[in-house]
Amino acid sequence: MSITLIVPTVFRRHTDDQNEVHLEAGTVKEALDLLVARYPDVGRSIYSSAGRLRNFINVYVNEEDVRYADGEETRLEDGDRVLLVPAVAGGSLEEQPFSPESFARYSRHLIIPEVGVEGQRRLRDAKVLIVGAGGLGTPAATYLAAAGVGKIGLVDFDRVERSNLHRQVLYSEADIGRPKVQVAKRRLESVNPLITIDPLEVRLDSSNALEVVSQYDVVVDGTDNFPTRYLVNDACVLLHRPNVYASIFRFEGQASVFCAKDGPCYRCLYPEPPPAGVVPSCAEGGVLGVLPGIMGAVQASQVVNIILGKGTPLIGRLLLFDSLHSTFETLRLRKAPECPACGENPTIRGLIDYEAFCGVEPGATEFDISPDELKRKLDSGERLVLLDVREPFEYEICHLPGAKLIPLGELRARVNQLDTSDEIVVNCLSGVRSTQGAALLTEVGFRKVRNLAGGLRAWANDVDPTLQIY
Repeated sequence: MSITLIVPTVFRRHTDDQNEVHLEAGTVKEALDLLVARYPDVGRSIYSSAGRLRNFINVYVNEEDVRYADGEETRLEDGDRVLLVPAVAGGSLEEQPFSPESFARYSRHLIIPEVGVEGQRRLRDAKVLIVGAGGLGTPAATYLAAAGVGKIGLVDFDRVERSNLHRQVLYSEADIGRPKVQVAKRRLESVNPLITIDPLEVRLDSSNALEVVSQYDVVVDGTDNFPTRYLVNDACVLLHRPNVYASIFRFEGQASVFCAKDGPCYRCLYPEPPPAGVVPSCAEGGVLGVLPGIMGAVQASQVVNIILGKGTPLIGRLLLFDSLHSTFETLRLRKAPECPACGENPTIRGLIDYEAFCGVEPGATEFDISPDELKRKLDSGERLVLLDVREPFEYEICHLPGAKLIPLGELRARVNQLDTSDEIVVNCLSGVRSTQGAALLTEVGFRKVRNLAGGLRAWANDVDPTLQIY
């Protein structure tokens, strides 16, 4: 007989949140046996150790209590509805899984109907990987730790720098020079000692990403470069993991949830990365200190929604935030049928060389000159033109003595201000924009052009530590 068994709310955590189960059974006992065979944890709740239906469980067929019919041998007909009706006093039927300390800590969660004991258990049992312990990763990790996510993995191989401190809230002046993941582990465990923090002081790449990501349920993308962002996306698509994405620049942030099963992935939004150096990083373009805190908190809220299975995550939507003008906007994203990662005929079956894919060339370029070599040339009195291609406000912070300022965006229009007979050394903050500037000058006919490898940061590190770096 085809019947429907109605599962009460208190047992739905054992039935994958199914509120009804369709079965073929001739008696109530057969129906309950089939239910328990499919969902064994239900059996431990409704049957005693002796295999008898517990006294606080009543069973109804349609509107009739089977105790006043033939009990578990009550016959069923096609279309019957079998209802389990347990006694409920507002708590759990089983021994509470949390200690008194846990109840006190999570009390404000437990009284939210959408969370409750079961939701907090889901948070406790969840494993979340955060790629990047920087501006986005640190606020996301802090809120997820406080929320009680049972295991948080942190991937980052950087050490704390002073320039991190205005936005990466887990770190302090005393942490400068220390590995980020080790400092973060200590701080997060002080926020919540009931969880596990897994510090992964490695560079995530094609050789290890699948192994690392496979150990977690949800991934938070807190990366600050395109190769790692595409790597994280592809690993999540291949392993069917939700990818909670955010990015930040100056006053603007964006966020989404890329879940290839239900919506688009990052490649659907951005099929190809921009040419290397065209989009500046936060290190070159800057970022408002509070912005990553806001976007990291958005990521944390998305993770919680996903773990709880509640609400409407940003799957298929892109959230845009402009902190300068205090506006939020949401755009609709579509799954691209031609996407090589998650489309109808995907061609990406494994991880690739993401540095090459994003046009990041390893090692030195043909234009490069090291800080030490440049210093030797200057000390020997060689006639050099130092060309600074940063913005005027950056030049005001620091510059090499005698450097001529022509911002990169104006260089092509102002090349007539330079002499092709001069040996020109182009510089910027990190060497990215100056590499483009040196290539541009070569393209238009300059032959004696060099690029200061590593930019002013390398100069300050190797030659002049008094140079004020930002």
